[in-house]
Amino acid sequence: MRFCSIASGSSGNCIYMGTDNTHLIIDAGISGKRIKNGLNELGIEPDELSGILVTHEHTDHISGLGVMARRYGIPIYTTEGTREAILTSSKAGKIPDGLFVDVKEDEHFTIGDLNIKPVRISHDAAQPVAYRIGNNKSCGAVMTDLGYYDDYIIKQLKGLDFLLLEANHDIRMLETGSYPYELKQRILGKKGHLSNENAGRLLSQVLNDNIKEIYLGHLSQENNYEDLAYETVRLEVDMSDTPYKAKDFKIRIASRFEPSKVVNF
Repeated sequence: MRFCSIASGSSGNCIYMGTDNTHLIIDAGISGKRIKNGLNELGIEPDELSGILVTHEHTDHISGLGVMARRYGIPIYTTEGTREAILTSSKAGKIPDGLFVDVKEDEHFTIGDLNIKPVRISHDAAQPVAYRIGNNKSCGAVMTDLGYYDDYIIKQLKGLDFLLLEANHDIRMLETGSYPYELKQRILGKKGHLSNENAGRLLSQVLNDNIKEIYLGHLSQENNYEDLAYETVRLEVDMSDTPYKAKDFKIRIASRFEPSKVVNF
């Protein structure tokens, strides 16, 4: 399997995961042009995509969805609640009839040679999910936009070969920053976003011998820095009870501005 973060951050998200035969993107929260350019760098044309997996209806995850759907007719996989939220908003524009494919939390489905599991997450959206994607050789997950984690989330992230995990904000930067009080409370709440500290604590509980690389994603532009996210997560891993140390793994930051390197896992 292959992974590439075309863009990841509070301003827009689009993640590629696939094989030689099946190409998927998770979310389309940047312009159609940027998505096309990112795919082209992987040697893929947009009309070769097997599907777009949508996590939820917020603008930074669907702003390019309508363009991609209208131009290339790509099937859109998402929950019923998210589908309804997209269709009743103007964020993505008109979606051609028949492109939506409803999926359900915790029910596996297949696209090409990939097996996909939508994972329930807590976020202030209609019916949000994250995705665990694998085949008979390897498995990866993209886990962002969750206000908190519990034993259920930990279980979904066990046994991975690859993980992109949200490290959205530094708590002190958020608390002392310019955001309105209500927005701060939303981000810090159980339907908000995962802090650097909580990302490190969650990561500590799901590390395993087979995991090849870890990307930290969905960083806030206003309330985080790449080096700060990395160092905070690293320290949380090193201070945890896990037998692993952060230096045992490749931990990288998924940029909002440019595609990541391609990871084969």
